[in-house]
Amino acid sequence: MISTRGRYGLRVMVDLAEQNAEGYVPLNEIAERQQISIKYLEIILKTLVQHGLLKGHRGKGGGYKLTRKPEEYSVGEILELTEGSLATVACLLPGAEACPNSGQCRTLPMWRRYDALTHDFFYGMTLKDLVIEDQQANQGDGGKIDG
Repeated sequence: MISTRGRYGLRVMVDLAEQNAEGYVPLNEIAERQQISIKYLEIILKTLVQHGLLKGHRGKGGGYKLTRKPEEYSVGEILELTEGSLATVACLLPGAEACPNSGQCRTLPMWRRYDALTHDFFYGMTLKDLVIEDQQANQGDGGKIDG
């Protein structure tokens, strides 16, 4: 299950991509639009800045902005950064010790296929794709989809 940290991280990235701003977008504006507490948002943004997905600036005119174009971010990249590995079972975690039962495990091939589907799904979708989907879904009603 994707936690609020991953979902909110993705929402923030979509929000910033939608703003299409040359300058920095203030934290309080993002928090208000996304209805996320500033304290929780600061934690998420810190991670995104530390890993180079966002650039932050303090003081007057400060806030956050994307470091790349929206089409250069994959959803998978953002989710793995905010959530950690998206592996479905422990034996498929990156760096996991070899499972002593892997040779006779009847379900391992299924988990590998499922992981590949999940990976391909999230890494095959970009931030720009989400912005376009959101704009199309909200044409005429002006509302946001909670994700």
